[in-house]
Amino acid sequence: MIRTEMNTITAVLNGLKVKRQDNEFTINDQGMIILKGKSYSQPEIKILKMYRFEGDSDPSDEAIIYLIQANDGTMGYSLDAYGMYTNHVNDGYADAIHKMMFHTSQI
Repeated sequence: MIRTEMNTITAVLNGLKVKRQDNEFTINDQGMIILKGKSYSQPEIKILKMYRFEGDSDPSDEAIIYLIQANDGTMGYSLDAYGMYTNHVNDGYADAIHKMMFHTSQI
């Protein structure tokens, strides 16, 4: 069986930096996506790729990086821990991501 080396969160973030896709999008309580003071609504954003980290050796490594593109061409990411380590309990983040994923599948 051929085994490939799994990427780490750091490796993915460094790769995004090299590609100039290291803008960090945040999502506020109202579900607006924010980057450097500019707000985007969910239809203006699409998720291009997801990187999921399972935390086989350390449960605190359970995270997802979403590679995001705005309708104005801005590229970036959103990083979220999941499970008991999430920073987004009842703040609208999961709903906003779900809506972006639904919108992306419609494109």
